[in-house]
Formats: sequence, structure tokens, C-alpha cells
Amino acid sequence: MAGFRTLDDIGAVSGKRVLVRVDLNVPVADGKVTDITRIERIAPTIAELSGKGAKVILLAHFGRPKDGPTAEFSLEPIAKATSEVLGRPVGFASDCVGDKAADAVGAMKDGDVLLFENTRFHKAEEKNEPSFTDKLAANGDIYVNDAFSAAHRAHASTEGLARRLPAYAGRTMQAELDALEKGLGNPVRPVVAIVGGAKVSTKIDLLMNLVKKVDALVIGGGMANTFLAARGTNVGKSLCEHDLAGTAKQIMIEAAESGCAIVLPADGVVAKEFKAGAASETVAISDVPADGMILDVGEKTVKSVNDWIDRAATLVWNGPLGAFEIEPFDRATVAAAKHAAARTKEGKLVSVAGGGDTVAALNHAGVADDFTYVSTAGGAFLEWMEGKPLPGVEVLKR
Repeated sequence: MAGFRTLDDIGAVSGKRVLVRVDLNVPVADGKVTDITRIERIAPTIAELSGKGAKVILLAHFGRPKDGPTAEFSLEPIAKATSEVLGRPVGFASDCVGDKAADAVGAMKDGDVLLFENTRFHKAEEKNEPSFTDKLAANGDIYVNDAFSAAHRAHASTEGLARRLPAYAGRTMQAELDALEKGLGNPVRPVVAIVGGAKVSTKIDLLMNLVKKVDALVIGGGMANTFLAARGTNVGKSLCEHDLAGTAKQIMIEAAESGCAIVLPADGVVAKEFKAGAASETVAISDVPADGMILDVGEKTVKSVNDWIDRAATLVWNGPLGAFEIEPFDRATVAAAKHAAARTKEGKLVSVAGGGDTVAALNHAGVADDFTYVSTAGGAFLEWMEGKPLPGVEVLKR
């Protein structure tokens, strides 16, 4: 983390008001948080600052409110869940600026933790309006960003505040940046990337960036069909963006020029309908029937993927190899995930994974905790893989 300011650089915080941008965009049902993973991840930063006597003020968004404050998008229920995770009281202010916010901060004692109401209740937040940023900054002496997941947005609470106050990366942000540096920034080679998912169209920038940075690119999921079709393979009724054949060919040309091996399916699990328990068979990729859909890769392909994992010192993973949500089309993703996890546990592989479907797939395989790092950042992780600068990260550079 030599390139970024962290809590190790912050100095004494006792009595200081520390505005901490966190990710509390968690699932809520019937007023209760149903998954506390993101709260658990920010707990170390909050505990460290609070333990050193700081007045910790949490800033976060929740959902996509369009018409100002509503109960549906209030962070108040999440204050209770945060309190339970931290094992200490977490106060709540019904606004993030103005008198309500100032009064709540004024009542804080050293070590207290306070959560401000949803920053997106103010349209000026997403517009990064200077006057709104000034109002946020009025309640703090120091700014800490611990929300990598929101770092690809140049909003007032993610980028603007870092230009108003002394700014630092929290422990979760630090861990994320460390992992990403090991993944693609300055990785140990060989580097293998696994990229899956439904469509090439959503990951063109990602693929173009990766073929210039990795030694091998494994392409799975529905997007593999577009590459196969571009090479003249009949993929039957499989999901395929035939109009992107030219793009797929260009990516393969770029890969060849960069010395990056492209690994495509050698066989596939084919069914005539996409539903749980559908009758299926494994065929060579050249023998896909006209009325069949490729819903997973076969054993030969899994062996090839695992062979590439064995050769790798670093693995970056985004997207499943097949339609893992429905059995039996989860087998390839589970098998490759377990193999990568085993190599990681043996100390032979640095494995960095991210993206919503990827996290779900690794949890499904029961190996998420065995990877070196699993990012829950979604869009920010994807933009990082695409090689794009993230506004919320750039402002933390030394």
C-alpha cells in the first residue's frame, strides 16, 4: 500500500470527528438485514478508530431513491444491525447534513459511533456538488473511505470529501487494493484469468484489457459461445451474440499479439431446455446439435481449466463457467473453484475473485473463504479489471 494513504498514516484521532464512507447497501427484508457480510467487513476500521477515541461518523447510501427521503430507503434499520455486529451502540441521525446531523455529532463522546441517513436522499450527492460536499465536510475533521464498492463513482461522499479533508483508506479498502495489486497491478506470473458470464457485450473493455496483462484467458459461460461461433463452430440454440463475432475475433487477434493464450471450451453439457434436472448430455464442442443449448462446459474443458490453474501463480476470476444457478449445470464452476481453492490453501496460488455472480458461485461451491481475496464490490471490481481509474481511489494516492 505504498501508493495510498491508510490508517497507518493518520496519526492521533482521539477527539477527532472522522467521517467514514462505508458500504451498507445490504439486503433487507421486513425491516431486517438478511446478510451482514458487508457490515462485518467494515467492522475492523470502525473498531480501530473508535478504540483510539475518534468520534466515528458513518456515511453510506442505500438503494436508488429517486424522490428524496422515504422509509423504504432509510438506513435506520441498518444502524441496529451494525450495532449488533460491532457489539456496541450505533447512534442514528435522520439526515447527513444540516441541523439534525450537526446536533447528533455535537452530542457524541470520544469513541462513539454514529450513522448518518442515506446520502442519496440528496440529489447533490451523486452530482458531487461542491456546496453539498462542504456541508458534509462541516461535520468532520478527517475522512476515511472504506467503501471500495462505491469507489468507481465520483460522488460527494466518495470523491468530493477526499478533496476537502485529510483522506485515508480504511482497512477494508486497504485489503481490497492490496489484493488487486497482487491480482493484476504487480502480480507473480504466470497469471491466468477466468472470465464467464452471459454476454461478451458487457465485458468487451474487460477482455481487451486482460489479454494485454495475463498469460492465459479462460472464457466460459454464454460469452464463450460468441467466440466459438466467431471461429465457425455451430453452437445450436445456445445464447450467442452473433453480431459480435467481429469483436470476438479482434480480441483473439489482440491476445495473439500479446502472447496471451485464449482457452475456449472443448466440450459442453447440452440440453434442449433450461430448467433444473433437464435431460442433458456432454458432447464435443464440434458436435452440438442444432436444437441444443450449451449450458455448461464438460469434463475435458474442466481438466484444461484446472491444468491452467496448476500452471498459474496468480488467478483472477470473474464470472461462472456455466449456468451454475441450476443443477446439473453448476458442476464445472464448482469443480474449477474447488481446484483453485485447494491450490490457494497449499500456498501455490494467489486467487482474487469478484463480481456478484462470481461471489455467489464460490459460495455455492463452498470455497469463498479459501480464496486469497473475494471482492464484493461488483461494478468497482469490474471497472478495475477493465483498467479504468476509480475516482474514489485516485484521491487517496500519496
